[in-house]
Formats: sequence, structure tokens, C-alpha cells
Amino acid sequence: MKNFLLQGSANAEEIKKADILDTATILFANKGFTNTSMTEVASLTGIVGATIFYHFKTKEELFVSVLENVKTGLVEAFSLYFQEEHFPSGLERLLGAIAYHLHIAEIKKEWFLLLRRHYTHELAAVNPTCRQHLEVVYTCLVEIFEKALTIGQEDGSVGQLSAKKTALIILAMVDGIIQLESNNLYNAGTLYSELLASCRKMVENK
Repeated sequence: MKNFLLQGSANAEEIKKADILDTATILFANKGFTNTSMTEVASLTGIVGATIFYHFKTKEELFVSVLENVKTGLVEAFSLYFQEEHFPSGLERLLGAIAYHLHIAEIKKEWFLLLRRHYTHELAAVNPTCRQHLEVVYTCLVEIFEKALTIGQEDGSVGQLSAKKTALIILAMVDGIIQLESNNLYNAGTLYSELLASCRKMVENK
């Protein structure tokens, strides 16, 4: 009975911690690090102010944990996508990955807002853990495109080009459209089909 109660308490703490991370992600993404307070995170999570410091000693520690959570979420989302989807060629795998990247950016806008925040990169310059999380995210995205391009070259659907450099160019194109969309400067959603067509034309084996 005692072990059951301890397990239930541990589960409750994990749920509370997850709620804090979810709330903090939205606040950091939309308001930035400076304009987000631990008190506000606690209030919106529905916990006593001091309780948040049981899980996270400082706001910087909370921010790094949020970034780690985003990293894990992105990596797991793509991993699950490739487990469930099957592609007739490397070219189709690439286009599928681009489309799925855009899809995630729509349903998890706060993730991509957080990744582009100035403070994220400012902290990464002095905090090795933050830098590592950021590197994992972008390395993952580049390698997804690079792998599809390499498979495409092997099966003949993709032309002979530098897979690494082309993957970086494609990531820059995708990230640029996501930024246009999130900044509400342009209805970038109307460009998705053109982006896919451009990427196909750029890499397809003629």
C-alpha cells in the first residue's frame, strides 16, 4: 500500500512537471525569456508559486528544460512518422519529410517560435546544455533531408548533387516559410505546394 501511494505521488509530480513545461513553452515562445516570470508560469499552471522552484531552481534551468522537451518532441515526432510511412523512392521520402515538417510547424507553433527566439541562441553561446539541445534539433532536421536525398541518389530518383549542402538549403527554405507564417507577414500556407514543387524540381534526377 505504501509503495502504491509513493508511486501515485511520483506520477502526480511528473504530471505537474509536464504541465509546467507546457505552460512555460507557450510563454517563452510568445513573450520571450525576459518578459516571462516564474510566478506567471506557476499561476497559469495552477500551482502555488513556491512549488515551481521544487522542480526548477531558476528560470534559466526551466528554459533549458523547455528546450530539451522541444528537442525530444521533434525527434520523436519524426521518428514515429518514418515508422508509420513508407515511400516508393528517396525523392518521395524527401517531399514527405518537408510536408511533415510544415505540418508540425502548424500544430506546434510554439516550438518553432522558441527555436527562433534571440535568447535561445544567446544562452546557447554560454550554456553547453542549451547549445547541445539546439544542435540536436537542427542536426536531426538536416539529417532527415540528407538521408532522403542519399536514398534517392541510390534508387535513381535524385540527381547527383551534394546531399549535405542541398539538405541545408532545403532546411533554410522550409524554415523561412515557417518564419513568414509565424510572423503573420504573409499567408505562407499558400506557398507550401510551390515549395514542394520547387524542391522536387531542384533535386529530381532528370
